Parts: sequence; structure tokens; C-alpha cells
Amino acid sequence: MGPIEDLREILRQFRLEEAYPEILEPTELPGGYINSTYKIEARGAVSRRYILQKINTFVFRRPVELMENVVSVTGYIRGRIAAGEGIPGQRTLTVYPALDGAWMHIDAQGGCWRCYNCVDDAYSPESAASEGEAYGAGKAFGAFLRMLDGYPIEGLHETIPDFHNTPRRYENLEAAAAKDEKGRCKNVEAELAFACARRDDCAKLLNLVCGGEIPVRVTHNDTKINNVLFDQASREPVCVVDLDTIMPGLSHYDYGDSLRSLGMAAAEDERDLSLVDFSMPLFRAYTRGFLESAAAALTPAELRWLPFGVKLMTFECGMRFLTDYLSGDVYFRVRKPDDNLARCRTQFRLVEKIEQRLPEMEDFVRG
Repeated sequence: MGPIEDLREILRQFRLEEAYPEILEPTELPGGYINSTYKIEARGAVSRRYILQKINTFVFRRPVELMENVVSVTGYIRGRIAAGEGIPGQRTLTVYPALDGAWMHIDAQGGCWRCYNCVDDAYSPESAASEGEAYGAGKAFGAFLRMLDGYPIEGLHETIPDFHNTPRRYENLEAAAAKDEKGRCKNVEAELAFACARRDDCAKLLNLVCGGEIPVRVTHNDTKINNVLFDQASREPVCVVDLDTIMPGLSHYDYGDSLRSLGMAAAEDERDLSLVDFSMPLFRAYTRGFLESAAAALTPAELRWLPFGVKLMTFECGMRFLTDYLSGDVYFRVRKPDDNLARCRTQFRLVEKIEQRLPEMEDFVRG
């Protein structure tokens, strides 16, 4: 049996809307760096499209817990939408159970597969082509956060421990520099000094949590704009996808990481740092959408610290690139030996740009 027939057979291992006599050739979807994703059309009395995805269990080592998170959270959001609490046109993913009742199918080789509905007539942009798209992304991720306000977070699994533990990220950087297994420390003295000068920033948000000033919430933790589906006709956001990193976290993580990726007016590995800047028009557009959807669920302290979250997530990302460079590029994919160093430098330059604009950003959030 060839790979296409294998995928058809895997789809048949799930409880779909009906038994489809014909399953067409799968199409592999581009853009995923972790999981393998396919779209398959099934034809019967009614034709439907499904998303079949193989979970990367090297990255996600506890797939059962991951799927428990996804099923529980999507079910909770579906209930809120049914109660009329979503944004216009909002949808959520549906997870189809396997024939044995589990939320994934394990193939003969031990591969873990899951099946979702396909959100038809939708697209996901790689970057914001306009302030309108930035506004829509903010509205979508703000609605995601608000819809999960009140979710029983104690039942949520931490699928990647310490994912946004910024003090731990700094400790990892220090350890990689001390080990210097590739002899690269001599190339990054300025970058290490930059990180050291901002060490005290790392624990600020976690200290606020410990002091009871800001709450832990359900967070998405991968809030790039390409994880928002927009309706092809209306260009309005309709669904947030890629739910593998749903975990307990802070609103500042989702808001900050969105603007880190959305607001940078340069390529991630740009060598000419004079081209790196932070887009205030996109910041304002995204923030308007985010606050329209989420502000009612956020505490005054959360609102006050949102702009700092943009700086912190950018700083954390830069430290991760620098740590990987010192460790020999074992985590992030590289084409050139200095790719991770270039990525670190763009993030650190972006931190500087954000620092310059923080007062303006804070004023805008305060309204």
C-alpha cells in the first residue's frame, strides 16, 4: 500500500459525519515546521473536506495530554459561541474521534494521527498585508482569550514545560555560554552583554503572578498571524488554529508574541540591522482589535503591562536564538552557520526599538 492509500486508510479510522464511499487524493499543506498536515476530500451523499495531521511526538512527547487540551478547549469555545458570545462568524475546530473512541489513531509504526474539520473558504496570511489584517488578528486572538476566561485551568496540561519561563531561558543562555561547546562565545560578547543588561526584566511578569497582581489564563502560545483563518469573502477572522501549545500562561505572552512577529518590519534573519524597526501602525491596529475583543476580561494590571509583554517576548525569542547558536544550532533549522546569530541580532535590535516606543505604546493601551 502506497503513501496515498495509507492516508486514505488512516482517514477511515476516524468517526466522520457518514461513511464516505470515495476518498480523493490527499493534498499536503505547506508551511508546517513541526507536524505533517494533509487535506482530504471525502465524497458521498455530501462531500466534505478534512484535515489529517500526524503529530510530531519528538516535539510533543505527551500526545494524549495534548489532545485532551485541544478537545476540552475547543469544546468550551464551541459552547461559548453557541451562547452567542463569539465574534461575528466565529468558528472553532472540531476533533473527530478514532473508531476506538480515542482522540487520535496510532498507526502500525506508532505514528499518532488526528483528524479535524476543514474550515472552508478561508485563508491564513503569512504576514499582515494591511492594518485591517492586523486588526483582524488582534480581534481573533483577543476573542480566543476572552472566550476561555473562566475555563477550569487546573485541568489543563502543560504540554511544553517552561515554554515561556523567561528566567529559565536566561539560565539556559548562561549555561550555553559557560559551556561554549562550539567556541562561539568570542563572536557574541556584545549580545551576551545586551542580555545581561536586561536580566532583571526576565522575572517581572512572574513576580506579578506570585504577588497575585495578574492571573494565569489559558493561552495559545503561538499567536502568529498565520494561525488565524480569515474568511475569503469578508476578510474577517473566523477561526484560531494550531492549538498544540495551549497551556496555562499569561495574556502578555499571546499579545506580546503576536506583536513581536507582526510588528517587525524586516526579515527574521535580516543582516542589515538598519532595516529592523517596529511598526507602530500595525501595533495600533492589532491592539485595537485585541482590546475590543479581550479588554472586558482583562484586569487593570494586565492592561498596564501589555506593552511590556511585547518587549519581553521579543527579548526571550532573541535569547533562544542566541542559546541555540552557542549550542551548535540544535533546535532551530539553519541554512547558514550564522543564521541563529543573525536572528538573535534582529530580535535584540527590535527590543531596542520597542524600548524607545514603550511610552507611546503604554499611552495607546491606556486610551
